[in-house]
Amino acid sequence: MSNTYTGISITGMVRTPLTPEERQRGERFGALLRQARGDRSMVDVAAAAGLSAETLRKIETGRAPTPAFFTVAALAWALDLSLDELVAACTAEDGGEGDALSA
Repeated sequence: MSNTYTGISITGMVRTPLTPEERQRGERFGALLRQARGDRSMVDVAAAAGLSAETLRKIETGRAPTPAFFTVAALAWALDLSLDELVAACTAEDGGEGDALSA
């Protein structure tokens, strides 16, 4: 009995590369989170948001520059930030870090 299959093609998911602007926005977002977190530990903020500390670490360092909406919303809630503040700060054309944050 042979273990060969014909007519089946298995391919991996391919994600389109991020643009430089998307990477920069992710870096700004990470910097904003670090600023808003202040003296709170990464573990405490991640737990409050229902995330792992490793996920928060990846977002803060820009290694995960495009987190899911619900991840962003949970972090905003845990850090007492409005989504409007995050959008304004992350889409700032001048790339200023944290200028729009009030936390």
